[in-house]
Amino acid sequence: MRLLLVDDDQRITEILQEALTYQNYDVDIAIDGQEAWECVKTSDYDLLLLDVTLPKLDGIHLCHQIRSHSYQMPILMLTARDTAQDQIDGLDAGADDYVAKPYKLQELLARIRALLRRGNSSSSPVLQWENLDLDLNTTKATYSGHPVKLTPKEYRLLELFLRHGCCVLSRNEIMENLWSFDDPPEEDAVKALIKRLRQKLKGVGAVNDFIETVYGLGYRLKQNP
Repeated sequence: MRLLLVDDDQRITEILQEALTYQNYDVDIAIDGQEAWECVKTSDYDLLLLDVTLPKLDGIHLCHQIRSHSYQMPILMLTARDTAQDQIDGLDAGADDYVAKPYKLQELLARIRALLRRGNSSSSPVLQWENLDLDLNTTKATYSGHPVKLTPKEYRLLELFLRHGCCVLSRNEIMENLWSFDDPPEEDAVKALIKRLRQKLKGVGAVNDFIETVYGLGYRLKQNP
């Protein structure tokens, strides 16, 4: 799942990004409200982590702007301002939850999971393709009941394929979804990542070309006739 973390405190963003990536989330960073608004308009996010005190456009006004344009992703406000009125202002602007700093990391992760479950309440939290299951709540993958141990990047690639079914994903589409502008992939990184994922799936019983190459176009999940 893809999250947008909006905070101008570099130390906080580095700590949170590392913790969230370890939990298999794909995390983009914005350091001010205007940059965050541009991210929201150009990318699809499953959840926003939004600080209240931001340069250019503060979190309360950004939250209101997001909701006024009918974006429905869950928004979790993060702030050192913890008075009752601050919380009311955040919730009235359209936030779904409010966490005051300093917070316990495990509590924050639990609140994120709860909001993501709520956001996916209309659909199954498990993505499936033949004998492969990917549980979005636990971030665990299984094939015919056998666990598939994945790195965060492998997990996000598998989730991307499962969300697109038999659609072909180009190399550029994969790079745009799995790497940020600040962390561009090395040459042949997509090819190497797909090779590793194929090997892990084959190790639990999947066919060798479970992810098949569509020459000249990209990759997709193989559909049995």
